[in-house]
Amino acid sequence: WLAPTQLKLLPVTDAVMPFCAEVSKKAAKMGIRVKVDRGNERLAKQIRNAEKSRIPIMAVVGMKEMENNTLAIRSRKLGDLGSFSVDALLEELVRCSDDAVE
Repeated sequence: WLAPTQLKLLPVTDAVMPFCAEVSKKAAKMGIRVKVDRGNERLAKQIRNAEKSRIPIMAVVGMKEMENNTLAIRSRKLGDLGSFSVDALLEELVRCSDDAVE
């Protein structure tokens, strides 16, 4: 995967920032290049900015996702993909990265 940032976490509120940091640290340990959007823009603008930056996978993180230990996933190519558990998503991203699949 050639993208400089493979996954971008888009927190809905500041309350989920510690969860985003935890997910980011776990992803980095697995070799996934991840960034957390700390901007104060609306969610729609965060998504649009990530798509314009050609980030392949975006994860919207709200209170519901934090409580359930999941991430709401959006793909740049396929749009909304639904919710995935953090561990399942990271394992799939590692597999895609190893197989050079976007």
